[in-house]
Amino acid sequence: MKTVTTALAALAAIVATDPADAQDRLKRGEYLANIMDCGGCHTPGVFLGKPDQERYLAGSEVGFQIPGLGIFYPPNLTSDQETGLGSWSEAEIITAVRTGVRPDGRELAPAMPWRAYAALNDADAQALARYLKA
Repeated sequence: MKTVTTALAALAAIVATDPADAQDRLKRGEYLANIMDCGGCHTPGVFLGKPDQERYLAGSEVGFQIPGLGIFYPPNLTSDQETGLGSWSEAEIITAVRTGVRPDGRELAPAMPWRAYAALNDADAQALARYLKA
């Protein structure tokens, strides 16, 4: 009975979600992606002085060379299932942003400033993850 009650409560919360509130969260996530300058590394052409805004956050063709570690290319942060974050859960995105660890356990490149993002509050981290998944 407890499982049924819990499931009904979760369903009620989903049904009761105000579409305007969901839109506000997406706008907040977009705002955060902008002030965190995600596009400053993850948008094609940005390092060449010609950012391709049609492919915003689709990954960079120019990498960072880190002595002793190699070259790291900022990956695709779009919701694409094959090349982006589409197969990642929101929780996995939040973990990567806050801890620098991908779902497969690999560490993000040292150029990723996850330490600066580690203190994101839960609401902002959730808004950013939802935006990246949208």
